[in-house]
Amino acid sequence: MSGHTPTPVPDPSDDPPTTDSGPSTPRQRPPSKKELLRYLRQLTLRDHQLLDWLAEHYLLSTDQIATALFPSKRSAWLRLAVLHRIGAVHRFSDIRAGTSQRLYTLGPLGLVVHPHPYTDPARADARPTRTSVERAHRIIGSGRLRHLLGTNQLFIDLHAYTRTDPSARLVRWWSEQHTTAAYTLAGIRPDGHGIWHAAGRAVGFFLEHDNGTEPLRTVLRKLRAYERLAEHGPRYPVLLRVPNHRREANLLDVLAGVPTAMPVATGLHHEHPAGPAWTLAADADSRRWLHELPSDHGPDTATNPHRYTKPDN
Repeated sequence: MSGHTPTPVPDPSDDPPTTDSGPSTPRQRPPSKKELLRYLRQLTLRDHQLLDWLAEHYLLSTDQIATALFPSKRSAWLRLAVLHRIGAVHRFSDIRAGTSQRLYTLGPLGLVVHPHPYTDPARADARPTRTSVERAHRIIGSGRLRHLLGTNQLFIDLHAYTRTDPSARLVRWWSEQHTTAAYTLAGIRPDGHGIWHAAGRAVGFFLEHDNGTEPLRTVLRKLRAYERLAEHGPRYPVLLRVPNHRREANLLDVLAGVPTAMPVATGLHHEHPAGPAWTLAADADSRRWLHELPSDHGPDTATNPHRYTKPDN
């Protein structure tokens, strides 16, 4: 086993007091050309990274943004206030997300700078939005805020880990909609897809973020779709991330008698995903680091157009 022990995931905490009485109202128009040029000069590379994430992954919390991109939560607050003021992000609060933190989506400037086809987390085929207001309303009204935050947390923690381990990289982070479109012939619909590089290995994975609300038979039915992908594409582990030990034990019991073409591993929400957090259904006696999971990038053929190729340097 290699690598250092990941830093524990911080507990959620409230944002600092503000004078806002509730969710802020998105700007009703995109910036003018004069404003756009002025605001563009104010955006840093880190700002562009954040806006690109919000374009594909819909929303992030204050803690998630601070953990992945900033040296402290205070510095994140200060920068997010600037980005909100110039219309790069829209912020709101929603108790359905299970947190009192501010949540951030693309504002009008962000949508201009990082236009993206993914406009509705509840409908992959939703028509494109013309304004950030419409997009924000779709996200807020989707009813999937808690699930989106939970899904994004795994990738945020992996990205944060790369800041402490220069040899680790989150090579790919795709949303549900992006992954569904890329692997449309297989008919899979994971909550996210990534490729993690650490200790000299590149491990792809598909994430199924499980809140314990679905019957076990529904989870098993999802796994069947991956059988088709394994025939002509990558054989990446399917990560079933669950809320508690009881749910994990029940899944492992059911999976023990079910052969799968794809490796299947379970892990807990509160465990750091880069570390020894994963139990293979085919070998439930030990916990493995993410980079230790079996992973096959698949054949280098036209049937596997998204095959990962290790860079030369």
